[in-house]
Amino acid sequence: MAQDHTPPDLMRYEALQQEALRGVIRAALQRAASPRGLPGAHHFYISFRTDAPGVAGPADLLGRYPEEMTIVLQNQYWDLVAGDTLFSVTLQFGGEPKSLSIPYAAVTRFYDPSVQYLLQFNPLEKPERPADSPPAASLSAPKQKDEPKIVSLDQFRKK
Repeated sequence: MAQDHTPPDLMRYEALQQEALRGVIRAALQRAASPRGLPGAHHFYISFRTDAPGVAGPADLLGRYPEEMTIVLQNQYWDLVAGDTLFSVTLQFGGEPKSLSIPYAAVTRFYDPSVQYLLQFNPLEKPERPADSPPAASLSAPKQKDEPKIVSLDQFRKK
């Protein structure tokens, strides 16, 4: 009996699609970075892998979220720059401004609740930790009163 053999996807269509959809994020952030800012009620929840290559920010902040973090771009964000491969933004954490630089490849979810628009990306492969490095910090540390609330986007997903 002959088996149905599908040849390997040498074009890597799934990766091409993911890259194209990250272009939607880039375009939305470029609009938000314009002098007019976010139009209407639009605002963004952006989840990203903090351990992805190229993610940069204060060590104390990224250390609190060793795998994934969600930021909200709504009313209070500054210095938003949407480049070709990454974006940078300054947000308030615990009452202090802190800057982050995030490659689009590190983004795992992009959600605009004003129009129920959600993009979800295949997770990046977790980088291997050298044998002599300590394990990542736990998220169970007590949170400060003024820290931003990290919201799971599972409740917003269409079923």
